[in-house]
Amino acid sequence: MTPDVVEDVLAAHGDRGSRAIDAVGEGRVKQYQDFTVVVGNSDEYVVEDGACTCKDATYNLDPEDPRALCWHALAAEIARAVGALDHHDMYYSEVRDFI
Repeated sequence: MTPDVVEDVLAAHGDRGSRAIDAVGEGRVKQYQDFTVVVGNSDEYVVEDGACTCKDATYNLDPEDPRALCWHALAAEIARAVGALDHHDMYYSEVRDFI
């Protein structure tokens, strides 16, 4: 990502943007056949169609505002846009059973 893009993400999303950029840079955005998964500090979160399974998305964000995203959903969007998804040729629903 260019410095200008990083600056724009940080200006628009603050700490959530910073955490998203870190996750993308660390390769923590995984694309499985069924879901995109972002590895957080204590769990993995499924991101699908801009929605996330994390508590921040569930409790803190305005569901009517399409720009209000948790850092996991931001990371998924950024990784997809810059071609930084870590692709796995398997279904996450099967992998999750072993975790």
